[in-house]
Amino acid sequence: MSKSIINPNLTNFQKEVMFNQSTEPAYSGEYDDFYQAGDYACRNCGALLYSSSAKFDAGCGWPAFDKCYPNSVIQVPDIDGRRIEIVCSNCSVHLGHVFIGEQLTVQNTRHCVNSASIKYINKDQAHPIQKIESLVVGCGCFWGVEYWFKKLNGVVSTSVGYSGGHTDNPTYRQVCSGETGHIEVLKIDYDSSKVSFEELIRYFFNIHDFEQVDGQGNDVGSQYLSLIQYKTTEQKTIIQKILTELEQKGYKPVTKLLTETKFWPAEDYHQDYYTKNGQSPYCHFYKKIV
Repeated sequence: MSKSIINPNLTNFQKEVMFNQSTEPAYSGEYDDFYQAGDYACRNCGALLYSSSAKFDAGCGWPAFDKCYPNSVIQVPDIDGRRIEIVCSNCSVHLGHVFIGEQLTVQNTRHCVNSASIKYINKDQAHPIQKIESLVVGCGCFWGVEYWFKKLNGVVSTSVGYSGGHTDNPTYRQVCSGETGHIEVLKIDYDSSKVSFEELIRYFFNIHDFEQVDGQGNDVGSQYLSLIQYKTTEQKTIIQKILTELEQKGYKPVTKLLTETKFWPAEDYHQDYYTKNGQSPYCHFYKKIV
């Protein structure tokens, strides 16, 4: 998953740590010498990462944990070629580094984490942060797709870009040529406690012509095709159920279903285009169909 800023309240320093792999000075973080019972979540997306029961004093100057919640943290080779970086499995932001074999705890593992990347949650309080999930869809010019999805309650952030092609870091001009195989798509970060995957998919079918085989409206070309990327079998089943409903109503959907592939963010001037330019979509309209 590509990194995207989900929490609009991040400070510049927190962004620098999480998105540019900076490191806060030793002994300066708010959770270095902090041991209250509770949990620690990703400061960007809110996904739970660590329990306070896994926190220990490593004397290193940064919060240390000897284990994380299952599947919450991913280990990747650091760009320095020597260490192992740890990132949030949900939004891919930088957390810190992991060290094995120091014999500091029974787990023999130390997750050395920046306080800037995590947020403490008191167990006596309701969890204030919901896990953010993502969905990638395409249905014509991504300006209009983003315009409509930003209106939906539960959508936290959006980013337009390209997916499904065979060229790394494609440009808008390259994608428009049709030679890279990419499709214009929208990456949607949403709060699953406020809007479900099924509600998002139904909304998707209500804002574009899913029967058009060659694009969307006057935007014709392979980069404008209708598609949904799914991550799990359950998600695919939900999509197929809705497609069946549409067919039973007499529609002939041509929407492609693909497993999630690499998302390449589009150029900055494409992001939130209609809002920045005070315009409205010319080929996307909301109509309740399913």
